[in-house]
Amino acid sequence: MKTGGKLLQAFFPFLLTLAAALVPWPASAQAPAAWPSKPIRLILPFPPGGPTDILGRMVADRLTASLGQPVIVENHGGAGGNIGAEAAAKSAPDGYTLLLVSNPIVISPSLYSKLNYDPQRDFAPVSLLATVPNVMVTYPSLGVNTLQEFIALAKSKPGMNFGSGGAGTSNHAAGELFNILAGVKLVHVPYKGVNLAMNDVLAGRIQLVVIGVPAAGPHIKAGRLRALAVIAPHRLPALPDVPTVAEAGLPAFEVTTFYGVLAPAGTPKPIVSRINAELVRIMHSPELKDRLAVMATDPATGTPEEFGDFLKRETAKWGEVVRKAGLKVD
Repeated sequence: MKTGGKLLQAFFPFLLTLAAALVPWPASAQAPAAWPSKPIRLILPFPPGGPTDILGRMVADRLTASLGQPVIVENHGGAGGNIGAEAAAKSAPDGYTLLLVSNPIVISPSLYSKLNYDPQRDFAPVSLLATVPNVMVTYPSLGVNTLQEFIALAKSKPGMNFGSGGAGTSNHAAGELFNILAGVKLVHVPYKGVNLAMNDVLAGRIQLVVIGVPAAGPHIKAGRLRALAVIAPHRLPALPDVPTVAEAGLPAFEVTTFYGVLAPAGTPKPIVSRINAELVRIMHSPELKDRLAVMATDPATGTPEEFGDFLKRETAKWGEVVRKAGLKVD
């Protein structure tokens, strides 16, 4: 027995080592799986057909090619972009959900009395993508040819409307800022996407929409929409005959639409950095830059930290506009 006990005692450390080797490591201790290893979804918080959708699908196609996994576009329209943003905020922070954002992400926090997500807390900035100048459009049969004629008509005819892609969108904020600067009282009519608002301007049901040049340009050139002014510091090659807002007599009117990408907060930094690098390369590729130039869209990428600082500045800026206009959405 003593000899057997000594043999077992000598063999015991080996048994412990063998047993430990057979027990699976906890998931947190194992090497992470290669990313991406499955499809990625890109949430677009507006309906198909609008400017967010157009840019989002361009980016998704190119990310698919560069990452080697499908990047699937999901349109979650409604509530001025908040439905899509909330869906992304509540997604797993594993690098398989991205959100394409625009101006509502910096306007909604001051406009809505309650949001089911916090833009600062619930997201990790990835990159600014692009900026797009806007144009103010009405329908030709309204009988105005210039911005000043439109302002004069709005002052003499109360009850005129402006449309937007929903409460908190850049189109909404632009219309309210226009009311303040021009001294008019256009009534806001929200839609589930700005392309739907533009359709009602085309039909003559509402009188004004501030919209990105890519969406409105073809209708302006075809004579179906009347461009009153472009909201840009200089005239645009895409619309060379349309004056700037400064030329039209409203120099303080500045509203530029931006687009960027966010990920759910907690997404691993190496993944955020990888997506950022891919987006920077994609947005500045000669092929895409040429396509964007035709759409009057300027690539404007940067680091995740730079995009985070940009979002903070824009949130403060539009918060002031919302307060001055006395706006609130319950």
